[in-house]
Amino acid sequence: MVEAWYMDEAADDPRLPHRAEPARPVGLEQLRRLGVLYWKLDADKYENDPELERIRKERNYSWMDIITICKDKLPNYEEKIKMFFEEHFHLDEEIRYILDGSGYFDVRDREDQWIRISMEKGDMITLPAGIYHRFTLDEKNYVKAMRLFVGDPVWTPYNRPSDHLEARTRYLEFLARTA
Repeated sequence: MVEAWYMDEAADDPRLPHRAEPARPVGLEQLRRLGVLYWKLDADKYENDPELERIRKERNYSWMDIITICKDKLPNYEEKIKMFFEEHFHLDEEIRYILDGSGYFDVRDREDQWIRISMEKGDMITLPAGIYHRFTLDEKNYVKAMRLFVGDPVWTPYNRPSDHLEARTRYLEFLARTA
């Protein structure tokens, strides 16, 4: 099952866990109230998984590819890692399914504090449009992930501050309704 926690304020290596002291774990229900969805799937059968197909059909995830993030496989690795860790949001959902390896998604809560979500093989997450977030590898420096989209992929990140955009306004309205 996925593990999530509030982060400390340390500015050192982002690949470290950065758990707040004392520990402040975050459960799936708290993530759901932020609009973050989670599934645990069998990554060894992703090519023929009826559960993944059901989710894709229900949520209209029609496009997918696979990305491997490590120094040997990703062109412009250092630049991309820095870009992934810059706080941003997207106009559409961000859907990632970890097929191998591990990493962290960080999302902002209602009070603008960071929650770290540890993702490993078999974890699938959907971040809602308009949520500020970032991604980093962990100390293993390797992840292979499926990227899913509704329709054609749009990769545009909107770095903070971008609160004037409609996706952010809709997200804040969602938070207000679910408070």
